[in-house]
Amino acid sequence: MTDQKLIAAAREAARHSYSPYSNFAVGAALRFADGSVVTGTNIENASYGLALCAEAVAVSKAMSEGVRGGLVAVAVTGPGSEPITPCGRCRQVLNELAQLGGTDPEILCVGPDAVTRLRLSDLLPHAFGPASLA
Repeated sequence: MTDQKLIAAAREAARHSYSPYSNFAVGAALRFADGSVVTGTNIENASYGLALCAEAVAVSKAMSEGVRGGLVAVAVTGPGSEPITPCGRCRQVLNELAQLGGTDPEILCVGPDAVTRLRLSDLLPHAFGPASLA
């Protein structure tokens, strides 16, 4: 799958957002080494602290299907004029999945007209993960 198709999958996921409080629809798409893609969208809750981010939903879906590594790329898209990045919590959630496979995935931070490409390790340097517990 090309990066453009991964971005399109993230944008399609954002269309299913449940974000009545913020009106900030976010979509995420995870690409794995085997070519598979898992998507997620943000799901808000009237009790704001219980909201789920798109990246966390996608990681949860992947792990609930038995995926334990092989994460090579992530596309994240949302509204606004600038590319968005995963929040701190989502960086940690993505790191857990990436460390299980020993990868440092490329994160495609997508805006309407630009894509910023970063490595997860750039977004979360000195990350704490499974290897930290050994």
